Amino acid sequence: MSSGDAADTSDQQAELGSGLSPEDLEALKNHPELLCLQEGLLQEPLFEASLFCRSSWDTVLCWPNTAAGHLASQPCFEELNGVKYDTSQNATKLCQVDGTWANYSNYTLCRDLSTPPPIEASVEVTTSIYYAGYTLSLAALGAAVAIFLYFKDLRCLRNTIHTNLMLSYILADFMWILTITMQMSLQSEPASCVALVILLHYCQLTNFFWMFVEGLYLHVLVVETFTVENIRLRVYVCIGWGTPMLIVLIWALVKTFATTSPSDLQGGAAGPMVDIVQHCPWMAPHNYDWIYQGPAVAVLCVNVIFLSMIMWVLITKLRSANSVETQQYRKATKALVVLIPLLGVTYILMIAGPSEGLSAAIYAYVRAIMLSTQGFTVSLFYCFLNTEVQNTLRHHWQRWQTARSINGTGAARRYFSKDWSPKSRTESIRITQHRSSSDADADL
Repeated sequence: MSSGDAADTSDQQAELGSGLSPEDLEALKNHPELLCLQEGLLQEPLFEASLFCRSSWDTVLCWPNTAAGHLASQPCFEELNGVKYDTSQNATKLCQVDGTWANYSNYTLCRDLSTPPPIEASVEVTTSIYYAGYTLSLAALGAAVAIFLYFKDLRCLRNTIHTNLMLSYILADFMWILTITMQMSLQSEPASCVALVILLHYCQLTNFFWMFVEGLYLHVLVVETFTVENIRLRVYVCIGWGTPMLIVLIWALVKTFATTSPSDLQGGAAGPMVDIVQHCPWMAPHNYDWIYQGPAVAVLCVNVIFLSMIMWVLITKLRSANSVETQQYRKATKALVVLIPLLGVTYILMIAGPSEGLSAAIYAYVRAIMLSTQGFTVSLFYCFLNTEVQNTLRHHWQRWQTARSINGTGAARRYFSKDWSPKSRTESIRITQHRSSSDADADL
């Protein structure tokens, strides 16, 4: 113990010294666990009406009486085994809802001052990037979905699939924000924690499966053009929304009956995540998680195959066209850039990276930016920069302006109809009929 700790101990002894002999005080000084117990006994009257964890000595620090379901926090120790530590950070220990201490005290932030701090990504900065990116994506995705749902002339199988993909992004992004916000506060009940985690994994998995649906649709359209009319919308809906539900249900049942040891609650988590995992054990990484992670990785790998086959067909057709080589490369590159976020290949690119040093910090920030803004990228490419959408919005705007200038605001409101569609007949036919290869190129 340091001199500062000794002074604190003396103060505590003075407070507790009433009725204690000098020998007892000396015993308390040499046995901090007894001092911790004595201090806890004096504080117990403050907790008589509630469930609480009794004071506990973990061989490093004394954890005072703490109300059940709360996180105890105190400054890191100044010195341990002759080594100085950073006291500006806090150590934490969770008092569980049943009034017992968690088996693990979190000293992750207590840093040895004798070694320089490692260059690592700040959890707060990374989380802020995710919050900002997901918020931007939610705003863009909401506007894109509203456009696709409002204007009837934009309704076709292709855009319906895009809309479902965007809805899955909205659900996944919203559930991420909601779950992390509630768990960081450590205020949610265990039942609500379980429900949030299950919904989060379901929404994230639907996102991956709708990426797979996008890849399957383009593969059928571009590579296997003779079978395009054989897969109906209801099949895509079952794949995108139904399959993830079955997978997550199986995972939830296995997780319910699986036993989780204290070491499982610590593995794979660091820093603040240790406290979150202890408060909500369902967030602890476990081998059972491959029940839903495996299918997600599998559909991403299949989408990489789809992307390779689509690009091969596209490049082959560009070579046969009467265009200069630079134009061919430009078109192929544009198609590749547009298809990568649609098919979720970004997740493959970000699946692994450096784990230490400056490169790991940069990788963590870049990963946070790319993954959190992927919904924004999809809505940008497939709605706001889409020529068909732009023409529809432009035409409705021109009709509204013309009607307003001629007949006034009331008539303009009637003229701003969502039914205009010089292409609506073509688009409706495209849902069920075979499209030519030139149409497939337009989709890319």
